Amino acid sequence: MINCLIVDDEAAAIEVLEHFIKQVPELNLVASTSNPIEGLALVRAHAIDIVFLDVHMPEISGIDFIKAINGKSKVILTTAYSEYALEGFDLDVIDYLLKPIPFSRFMKAVQKAAEMVNAKQAPSIKQNAEDDFILVKTETKGKFLKIDTADIDYIEGMGNYVALFCNGKKILSLLNMKDLESKLPADKFIRVHKSFIVALEKIVSIEGNSILLKNNPGATILIGNAYRGSFLEKLKSRLID
Repeated sequence: MINCLIVDDEAAAIEVLEHFIKQVPELNLVASTSNPIEGLALVRAHAIDIVFLDVHMPEISGIDFIKAINGKSKVILTTAYSEYALEGFDLDVIDYLLKPIPFSRFMKAVQKAAEMVNAKQAPSIKQNAEDDFILVKTETKGKFLKIDTADIDYIEGMGNYVALFCNGKKILSLLNMKDLESKLPADKFIRVHKSFIVALEKIVSIEGNSILLKNNPGATILIGNAYRGSFLEKLKSRLID
């Protein structure tokens, strides 16, 4: 579903756009307003994907409106004045609809907008799926092993190899720490030493420069001086003095 907002000081223009939007199941009209100041507040308060925006309005113009929202929502300009087309495209609007707007022209703009909105949303969906597991190269040539990230307790760098400790078991992989760190979800793992990455939810206690982890009570996980600041900052929101 694509959330829409209409900002236009002409009641007749709003009525036409509302009618058009109702014909498209993929579009959800969040609100309509003739006041651009109220329109700005609506963009800030809601997840608005597309704003159907008039250029000539009281208090602030459509061009100033676009600058004010700073890319938070995509914009389709709607106006009776063709001379604003070039300036609108310079501000990266999706399309420019000249009043009176034919439904066929409206649909062409909406299709373009839908492609852009869906493309923007797709990477985050993909990333969430990739966070569930990683594939690591094993010591056997051509063999890769799937590891669920939820099973990882910590990772230790060992030269050209890394050791992944999963539920207390050790798995060796031909990787380097930097590459592996970039593949792990940043909200669940943190590097605490040049040789150690730990799963935040597996931390049992922190004492001085050492971390004790669930499933690995005998492991010595050290906090490096270069990583202490970012590690403590990560835990700050959960710290009770």
